[in-house]
Amino acid sequence: MMNKVITADQAAALVKDGDTVIWTTAGLAGFSEEVAIAIENRFKETGTPRNLTLAHDCGCGDLKTRGMSHFAYEGLVKRLVSGHIGQAPQMGQLIYDDKIEAYLLPQGVLATLWRQIAGKKPGVITKVGLGTYVDPRIEGGKASPCTTEDLVKLIEIEGEEWLLYKSFPVDVAVIRGSTCDENGNMTMDREGLLLEALPMAQAAKNSGGIVIAQVEYLAQANTLHPKQVKVPGALIDYIVVAKPENHMQTAGTYYNPAIAGDSKMPLAGLPAMPFDARKIIARRGAMELIPNTIINLGIGVPDGIGRIASEEGIADLLTMTTELGTYGGVPCSGSDFGCAYNTEAIIEHEAQFDFYDGGGLDATFLGLAQTDPEGNLNVSKFGTKVVGPGGFINISQNSKKIVFCGTLTNGAEMSFDNGKVTVIKEGKTKKFVNKVDQITFSGKYAQQTNKPVLFVTERGVFTLEEGLLTLIEIAPGIDLEKDIIGAMEFRPRISDNLQEMPAEIFQEQWGQLRELMIAKKK
Repeated sequence: MMNKVITADQAAALVKDGDTVIWTTAGLAGFSEEVAIAIENRFKETGTPRNLTLAHDCGCGDLKTRGMSHFAYEGLVKRLVSGHIGQAPQMGQLIYDDKIEAYLLPQGVLATLWRQIAGKKPGVITKVGLGTYVDPRIEGGKASPCTTEDLVKLIEIEGEEWLLYKSFPVDVAVIRGSTCDENGNMTMDREGLLLEALPMAQAAKNSGGIVIAQVEYLAQANTLHPKQVKVPGALIDYIVVAKPENHMQTAGTYYNPAIAGDSKMPLAGLPAMPFDARKIIARRGAMELIPNTIINLGIGVPDGIGRIASEEGIADLLTMTTELGTYGGVPCSGSDFGCAYNTEAIIEHEAQFDFYDGGGLDATFLGLAQTDPEGNLNVSKFGTKVVGPGGFINISQNSKKIVFCGTLTNGAEMSFDNGKVTVIKEGKTKKFVNKVDQITFSGKYAQQTNKPVLFVTERGVFTLEEGLLTLIEIAPGIDLEKDIIGAMEFRPRISDNLQEMPAEIFQEQWGQLRELMIAKKK
C-alpha cells in the first residue's frame, strides 16, 4: 500500500505551473489552511507555482491574511473563479487592480458544477443568473477588464432561455475533513459543514488530476465506520495532517461541539441583540415568518432574524437553513456564519442548492446594500470594489418569497425612544439610488415570475408593485419627506394604503412574535 501521508511542503510541490486548483471552503470552514500556507511559502522562496487557476464556491478568508489571501501575489494566480472574494481583501485588490482574470459567479452554480465536471457533462444548465450581471448579455460574471473568455453562455431549450456555465478540467482538488485512515478514507465528524468535498474529489480524479486531503487526525487502515466516510480513500491521493491553528472550524472558532453536532448548547445563553436599527429590522422581517415553513437567512442584518427567533422562542415553529447545508437549530452569525448551533441535520452543499434552486425555500431573508426604482438589488460590487454574489443570486431568484433587510442609509445615527424613531444624524451613503452599480437581483425578472418581494428598513417597508419600488409602511415618528424621500436618490411610489409599521417592535422589550406566528397557523 502506498503511503499517502505527506507534509504540507510536499503537497505544495505537487502543484505545477498553470494548474487548475479547486478548494472546499466557507469562510475558513473546510479550508486547507496548512496546504495554502505551504504553497504561498514555496512561491515566495522559488517563484513557483505560477499562473494558477484557483476556484472556490464561497468566501474564503478571515478579512485579514488567511484563506485566499495566501495566494494574492502577481504571477502566482492567473485566474480566479469564485462565488465571493470579500473575505480575502488582498486577492480582491488584485482584481481591483486588473492584475488577474476573475469570474464571480453564483455560489450555488459552482457548488453543483463539480458534479457536472465529474460526470463529463458540458456544465451547469440553469436559469440562475438570467437578468443579473452574470447574464452574458450584461457582464457574463467577469470581474476585471483583463477577463475576456466567456464562461457563461446563453442557450435556448424548447423555446426557453437558459444559461450554461461551462465545465473545465481540474488538476488538483484540495479538500478537508476530520480524520483519514491510512488508506485515505475521510470522515468529517468534527467539521461544521460537509461542503462539496466528494464531487470535487470526483471531478479531479475524472479529469486525470490529484486529490489532497487535509485532516486533523490519522487512523489505522480499515478502522473507520463506512457510513462515516464522506470521501472514499480510492479518491484521495495524499493526506496532510494539519496543526490545530491551521484547521479552524470557522473563521472565528477552532472547535465548538454545538456547531459540529456533537452536543446541544443552551440557546438562552446566546447574548441578546442590542436595541438598535438592526434589531428593529430583524423584528419586522421576522413578522413575515409563517409556521411550518423552510427559510434561509443571509449574512449581515438578516442573520439577526435567527437571534430574534431565539429571543422570542419561536425556533421550534419553523426550519431555519443555511445554503451551506444546515437544517434546524439557530444559524451562526459573524465570523461563524454559514454554520449553525444545535442543527437537526447537515447535508452536502451541492444537495442544498439542488433544493434551493428548485424552489424549496418558502422564504429567504437577505441583505439590502443598494436598490433602484425598479427593485434591482446590488450586493456584489461597489464602485471599483468587487466582492461577488455568494449564494444571493440562486436564493433570491428561486425562493417563493424574498425579504431584503437593511438600513435605509449607511451610518445614520438613530434613536428609538418611547416607540418613536428619530434620525439624529443622516447616513453618509444613500442605498436607494437611481442606478445600482451591478444587478445581483433583477426586479424585472422577479415581477415576471410573480415573486412577492419586500424591502424592510428601520424607517419604512417597501414592496414591488407594477415594476416599481413602493412604500407601504412608515415607522412611527418618521417624516416621510425628510427622513425617507430626502434620504433616497429617487422618489418611490407611495401606496394609497400607506400604514404605520407595528409600534410594538420599536419598544425595548417585544415578546409578541410567537403569538403572531401561532395566529398564522392554518
